[in-house]
Amino acid sequence: MSTVDQVLAAARERAPGAGYAGAVTPAEAFALVQADPRMKLIDVRTNAERDWVGRVLLPEAQHGAVQWSTYPGGVPNPDFVAQLDAVANKDDVLLFLCRSGVRSRHAATLATQHGYANSFDILEGFEGDKDAEGHRKNVGGWCKAGLPWAGA
Repeated sequence: MSTVDQVLAAARERAPGAGYAGAVTPAEAFALVQADPRMKLIDVRTNAERDWVGRVLLPEAQHGAVQWSTYPGGVPNPDFVAQLDAVANKDDVLLFLCRSGVRSRHAATLATQHGYANSFDILEGFEGDKDAEGHRKNVGGWCKAGLPWAGA
């Protein structure tokens, strides 16, 4: 069994019955994208979050952006599935990323319901949870893990 298969098997065990394929850590998501061109990170944060907070740095072919909700207002994106269809294929392994891991779970579930059987949540998200002072990027997430990203 390859390392990719091992990571995906562990990810499936983390989220049994969740409505999507599984859950990976930020470090696992990065390793998967580096190891296998079938992997695609889908950033579901708002355009404003990507512009003002930061973006993952990955080859263009291995990531996409589809807002789960819009800014301002936080209104659910009614075109989420159609926009996902424009950046991903049904046979891709999709790794959904948001700020802290909530919207990405919803996105992975909806994608699964629309035929993307290999939809995974990225635990902790881009910024992770808030610390005791209410700041992010210190407790968990893509940034805290030291993975490649660019700030605003």
